Amino acid sequence: MMDSSKTENINEVCCINGLLIYKTFAENWDNIEAFQARADDIVIVTYPKSGTTWISEIVDMIYKDGNVEKCKEDMIFNRVPFLECKKEDILDGVRQLKNMASPRIVKTHLPVEYLPVSFWKEDCKMIYLCRNPKDVAVSYYYFQLMTPVHPKYASFLEFVEKFMDGEVPYCSWYKHVKSWWEKSKSNPRVLFLFYEDLQEDIRKEIIKLINFLGKKPSEELVEKIVHHTSFEEMKNNPSTNYTALPEEYMNHKVSPFMRKGCVGDWKNHFTVALNERFDVHYEQEMKGSTLKFKTTL
Repeated sequence: MMDSSKTENINEVCCINGLLIYKTFAENWDNIEAFQARADDIVIVTYPKSGTTWISEIVDMIYKDGNVEKCKEDMIFNRVPFLECKKEDILDGVRQLKNMASPRIVKTHLPVEYLPVSFWKEDCKMIYLCRNPKDVAVSYYYFQLMTPVHPKYASFLEFVEKFMDGEVPYCSWYKHVKSWWEKSKSNPRVLFLFYEDLQEDIRKEIIKLINFLGKKPSEELVEKIVHHTSFEEMKNNPSTNYTALPEEYMNHKVSPFMRKGCVGDWKNHFTVALNERFDVHYEQEMKGSTLKFKTTL
């Protein structure tokens, strides 16, 4: 799928059932597919680099009634395990979740058709957060630079080419967001949110989440969550900024995990020519979809 003459670490990713994914995740695929959901599980779904940690911390804050100290007691990747993640003994989403008390918050990047069937059978509530593809591409590019497991690309331009073609882990952004968008329109248990809306009016989106999760919004709770989940707070919080992971997993010296957390950073990276080509490709891929994105605020 990829030209190995241009990339390094090609052996770290592989294709399983048509999905390009990290090799260690693929080796655990049978356990992922057989995962047993519980009816009160909350599933957070995103395409990579779409605000996953942000929405995870917001949901955990809601479940902990705004108790910041409780949230800081453990790392986000332990409080909201990454379902398909398997990296030696440090990260093992399936095992972590099996050992967790209910209600569990589950994080995944899986496309609709790859989500373990038990989540549908148990009629679990799901939250899908998406972000405009230009900012996703920029964030994903920096993420692959700082995580040694990723194939390394010769340039940002080469990465965007692969991103447009769906030749990056988790494949096509277009298929991912469109399939979850369609699912949300037919299933009221799937709440579809936009990263840009969270940036524009965080309080409104938090209240929407609290109501969706069957809790009661109070001004005090909303304000606590707004403050605690601001970009600066999370960037400086060891329980959310991923600095607790070993350098061979994430090298923050190359690029911080929490880099900018804004809308429109793509303007600093896309050339006029690349932007024009991306727009044409976007129109082709999203033709017929009612899904619309803001690329600036």
